[in-house]
Amino acid sequence: MPHLTVEYSGNLEGRVEIGALCDRLHAAILATGLFELGAIRVRALKADHFTIADHLPENAFVDLNFRIGHGRSADEKKRTGEALFAAAGEVLAALFATPHFALSLEIREIDPELSWKRNAIHPRLRGK
Repeated sequence: MPHLTVEYSGNLEGRVEIGALCDRLHAAILATGLFELGAIRVRALKADHFTIADHLPENAFVDLNFRIGHGRSADEKKRTGEALFAAAGEVLAALFATPHFALSLEIREIDPELSWKRNAIHPRLRGK
């Protein structure tokens, strides 16, 4: 962990550089100093079918779902959320010039007793 899922409305294709958004969010996660490089995952999922607010076809969204492992303080989680929200806001700034865009972020802490992981990337990045 951490895993960040970027869900976005399909009508953003061609309007937003989703790969650049993922890269910027990855950099923001790493810059917090709270997460090991080998654990960071950022993935984007396009919603081809969606209905937003008043059904206008130009309405669009990006929803960030950030799942993290147990053990960070409330302040650390809040600072991380603020950093992610700011980074996304920078990349998506042009969309806020219209009255048709919504950005959301939620951080979810995973119960360690209900989470299983196996990661072969860590040893390589740790130099072991």
